Amino acid sequence: MRWRYMPPDTEDLGNSFFMDLDANFQHIARKVDPVIKKLLALGAENKTRKLLFYQIETGGKRLRPCLAILCCFACGGKVQDVLEAAAGLEILHTYSLIIDDIIDHSDKRRGKLTTWRKFGRSFAECVGMDYGASLLEAAARTSKPQLIARIFARTIKKIVEGEILDILFEQSGRVDEPYATTHRFGKITLQDYLGMAEKKTAFLFESSCEIGALMPKAPRRKILALKQYGRNVGIAFQITDDILDIYGTQEFGKPLGQDIRERKLGNILIFFALQELPFEKRTEVRRILTKRVITNSDVKRVSSYIQKTHGKERALALAQMYIRRAKKNLVPLGLTPHRNALEQLADVIQRREK
Repeated sequence: MRWRYMPPDTEDLGNSFFMDLDANFQHIARKVDPVIKKLLALGAENKTRKLLFYQIETGGKRLRPCLAILCCFACGGKVQDVLEAAAGLEILHTYSLIIDDIIDHSDKRRGKLTTWRKFGRSFAECVGMDYGASLLEAAARTSKPQLIARIFARTIKKIVEGEILDILFEQSGRVDEPYATTHRFGKITLQDYLGMAEKKTAFLFESSCEIGALMPKAPRRKILALKQYGRNVGIAFQITDDILDIYGTQEFGKPLGQDIRERKLGNILIFFALQELPFEKRTEVRRILTKRVITNSDVKRVSSYIQKTHGKERALALAQMYIRRAKKNLVPLGLTPHRNALEQLADVIQRREK
């Protein structure tokens, strides 16, 4: 799929016109990555920088900075208005990935070893602390330091709430963590799932769009519209991530069926499958999700059951509903190239394959 967009600020983003999707993200990365590394390197010894740069250098589309910059453009700003904040958003996102990988004991992300698996848990936790400090520095370097710092803090708190819910949706494991075993959800509702997705994933999308709109001092109605756009796009992103966990390809960068291995009810396909499967298979899936050790054959069995339901179609329909809502949120922007770009980016998020 090709995403065609003409950058409005050719001085800052280059003179290429009608670029494809990867080229758009590469343009953003070329602007944002040096700022990210500069922030991470501040006060760090040379031997430490290898640890700090590792997760950033494993790749990533820089989607959150892209959203911030596009929303800034949509409100009449320039890339320099939002660049430090955009770098901070990617640091915040990467910070959450490092912690998430430790929590989930994940070995790979983007096809490469996770930070904790590469360097050890203790060093990954130290890297996470450093990322938190770099966030403060990023906020301090913006034109609205107190406001951006508050948004960063609020976003981290929401992500933590979502992460806690995601853990409590697990059906077994963590026997050495009494809080998990005593507060675990035996079952969840669709509202529970959407609440978790909103906190863990969508709130950072919302904050990215909000920051992009705030930096050029957009009218309140545009800020609210772009925040709602970001939230809806973020929920669609999480639903798509859940689909890819079961139906993805090797390009997904993580082992398929990881949510099954982690015994999660907080995957929309597992949730829908448990609604639809006949009693015997539903009981077997629940039994597997409570096993002390889940084997590859267990993962294949649960995946095969899921694939015999209408879960994927239902999940796609749900994601598409949120994308439609996101596009409707953009109406206050008027008919502009920037609105068109944000609409196309929403489609890309929902149809992504990795």
